[in-house]
Amino acid sequence: MTTLDELSREHCRPLRGSEHLLTAAQANSLLTCLPDWSVSDGGLLEKEFNFASYAATLLFVNTVAALAERENHHPDLEVGYGRVRVSYSTHDVGGLSRNDFTCAAKIEALIRI
Repeated sequence: MTTLDELSREHCRPLRGSEHLLTAAQANSLLTCLPDWSVSDGGLLEKEFNFASYAATLLFVNTVAALAERENHHPDLEVGYGRVRVSYSTHDVGGLSRNDFTCAAKIEALIRI
């Protein structure tokens, strides 16, 4: 079984095609590594983060954006005062891939620092 630490040390790789689409069992197994993340009815890997201030919210958004650029794997971010919803899906495979879980684990590693 993969741990959060192991997953966060991986790097995203270019994926195209449905052969990289995770099965529900594979996604559920990886989901156990990610505290408070869930797979929505629409098939997105999601989590909402809360912050004490707007400045802290924007610092988080900018840090996630830098991570996304480094990994070349970009989440959808919904930003409000003191909150950010992060959603991942890999469009080129038509759903969830290991890259989505890798980046979510990297975010978890960031917030634990």
